[in-house]
Amino acid sequence: MFEAVEELLVEHADLEKRLADPSVHADQANARKLAKRYAELTPITRTYLAWKQTGEDIAAARELAAEDPDFLAEAKASEARRDELTEELRLLLVPRDPNDDKDVILEVKAGEGGEESALFAGDLLRMYLRYAERVGWKTEIIDANESDLGGYKDVSVAVKTKGSTEPGHGVWAQLKYEGGVHRVQRVPATESQGRIHTSAAGVLVTPEAEEVEVEIHANDLRIDVYRSSGPGGQSVNTTDSAVRITHLPTGIVASCQNEKSQLQNKEQAMRILRSRLLAAAQEEAEREASDARRSQVRTVDRSERIRTYNFPENRISDHRTGFKSYNLDQVLDGDLNAVIQSCVDADAAAKLAAAQEN
Repeated sequence: MFEAVEELLVEHADLEKRLADPSVHADQANARKLAKRYAELTPITRTYLAWKQTGEDIAAARELAAEDPDFLAEAKASEARRDELTEELRLLLVPRDPNDDKDVILEVKAGEGGEESALFAGDLLRMYLRYAERVGWKTEIIDANESDLGGYKDVSVAVKTKGSTEPGHGVWAQLKYEGGVHRVQRVPATESQGRIHTSAAGVLVTPEAEEVEVEIHANDLRIDVYRSSGPGGQSVNTTDSAVRITHLPTGIVASCQNEKSQLQNKEQAMRILRSRLLAAAQEEAEREASDARRSQVRTVDRSERIRTYNFPENRISDHRTGFKSYNLDQVLDGDLNAVIQSCVDADAAAKLAAAQEN
């Protein structure tokens, strides 16, 4: 492990020297690429240098302990710190998800359960909007199809960071674990007998793709326009401004009806389509890759039931990690940190175990 770190230190020093050269910044795209790699290697370099320093501290304390036993405590403290830094290094060296710095498009779709499922989809949307607000992200609802009682049959929202973020701490790094089927157990607003019902909503999270990442040919698209639909009133357009785009080679469809103009709806639908095409390409690559490269927390099968929200017990349970807590009301108000962290920790542990096996 430490031989690999030494090589990374050499690369880090070389990148630092290159980034200090003004001529490198003439090519902004290349400069950004180098800066990103430098930022990725900096925590490894910092941790490794601290690890080496503890080795020197341990040796010095042991030498002094021969004359003064009080230094034995200092040696033990440095040994404990060295063990901590060794574990940190192992985690830092685990291959990162290349999409972790990306923003996302998050979609929530009502499932079985009719109006109750649509109301739950609305609850999930609010939960993600509140969570984004808590961590300082920007959100933008791209498309929404409301139900009669105020829920959502389906809704798409773009979630973005504000400004720069630390490597591996983008929106995708946190929200990628949310994809799957979310189940709710509660007495629906439409239930007159007070019986508990079970329904579900699906969540799809895809990293938002830049235009340069996904090549889309105009001849591969079928674009249909139609009138937007909704619960009634002013939300229903009187012109054919809604847009549905079908990518013919893959059959992937994206639509948008939220904006007032056909051009705006087309642009938003293309954003969704690019992200779906990127996700499809990456999932195909994952299927072809070895099992060791796949995440053992986040599955490609988006129909997997991942979480249950039990209202009578105020309980939330994540079925992948075993996480359970009794603060459902707070979670639905955006306090998702503990739930998501359980997925992050389980994913890191699985990747670390796979790396050690290899």
